[in-house]
Formats: sequence, structure tokens, C-alpha cells
Amino acid sequence: MTRAQRNANIAAVIVPFVAFLASLPLLWNSLVGATDLAIMIGVYLATAFSITIGYHRMLTHRAFETHRPVKYLFAIVGSMAVQGPVIDWVADHRKHHAHTDEEGDPHSPHVGHGSGLRGLYHAHVGWLFRENGLADAKRYARDLLEDDGMRFINRNFLYWAALGLLIPFGLGLAITGELAGGLTALLWGGLVRIFFVHHVTWSINSICHFFGSRRFATDDRSTNVFWLAVPSLGEAWHHNHHAFPRAATHGLRWWEIDLSALVIRAMRRLGLAWNVVLISPERQQQRLAAEHAAAGSGDHAVAASG
Repeated sequence: MTRAQRNANIAAVIVPFVAFLASLPLLWNSLVGATDLAIMIGVYLATAFSITIGYHRMLTHRAFETHRPVKYLFAIVGSMAVQGPVIDWVADHRKHHAHTDEEGDPHSPHVGHGSGLRGLYHAHVGWLFRENGLADAKRYARDLLEDDGMRFINRNFLYWAALGLLIPFGLGLAITGELAGGLTALLWGGLVRIFFVHHVTWSINSICHFFGSRRFATDDRSTNVFWLAVPSLGEAWHHNHHAFPRAATHGLRWWEIDLSALVIRAMRRLGLAWNVVLISPERQQQRLAAEHAAAGSGDHAVAASG
């Protein structure tokens, strides 16, 4: 990683954080209106869904197919989340799955950077200053490199990130008719929204590989974290995802809320998604049964050798 890239990542982490701290006194003094909050929630959902559905499930794991303009729209709006250019993001995440919680994983809390809080810090934000964007795109994201439209979107990431700030400013200005309304919308719908999207997404890398529950015997330390399910739009069923990486639905039980899966389901009904990869209850049970049988065989082998 070049010094310029590292400094850009530091700025992308620190500026929204400082904006969040600055917003707290405004919230305490009620200097935020319904318009600001509505814009923040709307832009949060647009950009976060474009990460979870677009960057992650569609582009990284090919969990469903859609029309090319829809792919490009997801890639552009996902860029407004300021988590990096789309091809770099996909390459990093595919590398994570290729080496999950082993040497080579860009953001494991368990490998190469200490343990405990040091590992959590690395997985949450520290990796952005060392490993982010370094995955070989020719190896991990060749399909996107061969797409002229994706290369254009990737190359113009900074413009999309700026657009993600101009849109809330423009909405606030248009709705209130005042410059102050545009500026407060920029603060809440722009910078504070980026702060929340960042840290919810990064919590999947850190918390969802450290705390939580497991039920499948995966070759990693991924976990499901129920209290992150709603803000992460379903991504916090992360252990389920590592058990079935191509699945469009991460919430595999009826009570596992997965808002991204609901959107994909709606897209399918509207003819905007097809070849949607779903995991049937029978397939889940088959895997659990096979894993329990393998574990039992291992126990018998140990007993026999003893």
C-alpha cells in the first residue's frame, strides 16, 4: 500500500468519526430535524443495501443474476458508502473467503496481529491501513476486470464518493430551501451516515469472527451475531454465510431477520433477479447430519486408538 493510499484510508476513517462526535452536541440540543434524520436513514439504506446486496452477494459471490444496468447502479451507489472501489472490495473479500482466519486473510482477528483486543482492532479498522486493496484483482476479481463498465466505475470511485455527499446536501437544500438545511443534511446524511455504514460493515469482519453462535462445522471462526442483524441488513448471520457462501439468503431460520434477502426476493418477483441461490432446509439438515456423523466417527477412532 502506498503512503497516499494509506493516508486516504486514514482520512476516510477519521473524518466521519470526527463528524459523528461533532453531531452529538447537536443531537443533545435538538439541533437536528426530521428532515435530516429521514435523509440519513434513506441514504444509509441505499448505500448499505448496495454493499450487502450489490458488492457482497451479487458481485463477490454471484448469489443471483440481474440486468447489467442494475449491476452498475449497485456498484455506483455502493461506492457512495466509501468502503473502497468496487473491484478492490470484491478482490479483498474473495481473498478473505479463500483464506478465512488463516495466513493470507486480510482482516482476520485471529491471524498475525496478536489476539484479543489487538486482533479485534486489526479486523475492525487496522487492516485498512495495511491490507486494504492489496488483493490481486487479476486473481480474485478477473470477471470484474473484464467488464468495461465495472472498470469505469472502479476508476471513478472518488467522484461517486463525492456524489454520496452532494446528494444529501442537495436534498436538504431542496426540502428546506435554506443553506443551513443543506449543511445539516450533509452532516447527518453524508458524514454521520458514512460513519454508521463503516462501523456496521467492519463489525462483520471483527465481531462476527470473535463473538456469537455457530452451528455448522466450518473451517473458520465465523459467528452469527443476532443483535447486529437489523443494522447490518442481514449480514450478521455471518456463520451461515461462511457455511453456504453463495447463498442469497444469510438468515436461514425463520426468525433470522435478513432484510437484504427480502429485497432480493422482491427483485426476483419483479423480474430484476434470477438464478437466485437458495439453501433448502433439507440441504442444511444434510450438512448438519454429515458433520455430526463425521464428528462421531472421529470420536470412535480416538477411542479405538486409545
